[in-house]
Amino acid sequence: MNDTRPATDPVAPPAAAAPAGWGQALRVYLEPATLRMLFLGFSAGLPLLLVLGTLSFWLREAGIDRTTIGFLSWVGLAYAFKWAWAPLVDRLPLPVLGARLGRRRAWLLLAQCVVVAGLCGMAGNDPRLSLQATVGFAVMVAFGSATQDIALDAFRIESAGSERQGALAAAYQTGYRLAMIWAGAGVLWIAARSEVAGTPGYQHGAWRTAYLAMAASMAVGMLTVLLSPEPARRDLPPARSLGAWLREVLVEPFADFLRRYGWQAGLILALIAVYRISDIVMGIMANPFYVDMGYTKDEVAAVTKVFGVVMTLAGAFLGGALALRMGVMRVLMLGAVLSAISNLLFAWLGSRGHDLTSLIFVISADNLSSGIASAAFIAYLSSLTNVDYSATQYALFSSIMLLLPKWLAGFSGEYVDHFGYTSFFTATALLGLPVLVLVALASHVHARHTRDAGEGARRP
Repeated sequence: MNDTRPATDPVAPPAAAAPAGWGQALRVYLEPATLRMLFLGFSAGLPLLLVLGTLSFWLREAGIDRTTIGFLSWVGLAYAFKWAWAPLVDRLPLPVLGARLGRRRAWLLLAQCVVVAGLCGMAGNDPRLSLQATVGFAVMVAFGSATQDIALDAFRIESAGSERQGALAAAYQTGYRLAMIWAGAGVLWIAARSEVAGTPGYQHGAWRTAYLAMAASMAVGMLTVLLSPEPARRDLPPARSLGAWLREVLVEPFADFLRRYGWQAGLILALIAVYRISDIVMGIMANPFYVDMGYTKDEVAAVTKVFGVVMTLAGAFLGGALALRMGVMRVLMLGAVLSAISNLLFAWLGSRGHDLTSLIFVISADNLSSGIASAAFIAYLSSLTNVDYSATQYALFSSIMLLLPKWLAGFSGEYVDHFGYTSFFTATALLGLPVLVLVALASHVHARHTRDAGEGARRP
């Protein structure tokens, strides 16, 4: 069965479409495709903190210095280079497994197995005794997680039409953020419960138990893959030669984007490159900050589990509903403003000392703003893709989104050592100012492209 959506601009809605009512906008969250994306989003979000934020908490408690922790965040650059193997995931069917599950689900299941193996390896190594092995298994988790993201983004984009992408993005983001809370607060809670009473200081056994529990949690995504239908298969024209196949797989996805947007592609890519820079650069030092401010694992876990969950759900669903009703670009601007403000709140928190009430307020505000921004940004990236090259193009966009922020984040530990946490959080908020200008400029491009696509659709 062939997908009948247009290939030239598959997700641009007609200009004359009337805005959906609130009832219609909210009912979409009960549709099967949206619910599947909730569980798959959980599987996608689980590994990220386990090789970045939560790992930094573990390493700091183990006595690893902040500068080393900052540089080890470059493990996350695996996500920034996933475009390099995205064409293979997009077009190459896996033998045996692909025949049974389909191209998208086969790659999803394989990537999830790699993540589970890497998490088990991390659990078995004490970073104080074998930091190199711990980092090696973290790279394995990051590679498997990035591959899962490639296949899942294509699965999501191909599972529904353009009018549903905002809702799918919101459900995906909700699952993703819930997983991050489980991989952050959940790990800390399990590790705290697993400590041997009366034994002060760092205990590797507690972290081993916590990371094995996270590996078991990947079963949520694996079962969802096995129980989900494969998106409608798109019949691709056979390549006349190996060179033609390589050109179709490696060159055409990028050439297609440049043809559709021309010189405006540079502006769009610049926005993608810096939109999440405030959050990503700040996030690496968040957990070392909690440790250095004297917050316990139980305190951080309790705050992020209770208040973080509520505000994440509110932010993701509000962002998806607002994108459907008001348009993606307006919500994109709102998310950029809120992200910068939430970083300033962390700077304020640094002046409060060990203040649990202030921690609750700041984490709640941060999760709300992040949920809104992420839901809008995912919908925006989805709107830029051509369904014929969905995995490769989305991987390119999300890789560009991470490359500069992850590179800068590697120096975050050095910055904190020299200037302190308050200056660091303020600087990360200021990094968001150019984003506001780029969103405003990209809004005009988006409106023009949407209008042109609508006029083209009405022509006989």
